[in-house]
Amino acid sequence: MSRRAKRMQRNHKRNANKSNLNLTALMDIFTILVFFLMVNQSEVEVQNTDTVELPVSLAENKPDDQLTVLVTREDILVQGRVVASVGSLSKDPADLIAALKQELDYRAARTPLSPELEELGRTITIVGDKGTAYAVLKKVMNTCSKAGFNNISLAVNQLQPGGA
Repeated sequence: MSRRAKRMQRNHKRNANKSNLNLTALMDIFTILVFFLMVNQSEVEVQNTDTVELPVSLAENKPDDQLTVLVTREDILVQGRVVASVGSLSKDPADLIAALKQELDYRAARTPLSPELEELGRTITIVGDKGTAYAVLKKVMNTCSKAGFNNISLAVNQLQPGGA
């Protein structure tokens, strides 16, 4: 056996006993992956304020990300922008909220529907306080329907098994 072959054999035996694994790069990759998954979680949450207490539901389905109408005890908001006052609705006998319809028409004009979705109508989520009068919610739903938002969802808190 040549001197070079002997030296390579010695180096091979020496390096075989030292199998160090560098975990730093692997930890960096997993940290980035966990951060990415946390930021891009798929569960849709509607905007919620402390002034709105949602009712509870047993339904399992979660709403898609869509336009949101928030009905507090004082105001009606579309995507966080105040469009009408709930107090003024009780004095108005009409089933249509003009300011809300105008805002919804504006939002609908900004995002045209594809022909296959036009028959179903646009989707919207109404987040109403548990203590909101049915007459107010009826006016909001009627206005949404007149503006072309026919696929209406009402936001609720999911009731956990056992009543918690």
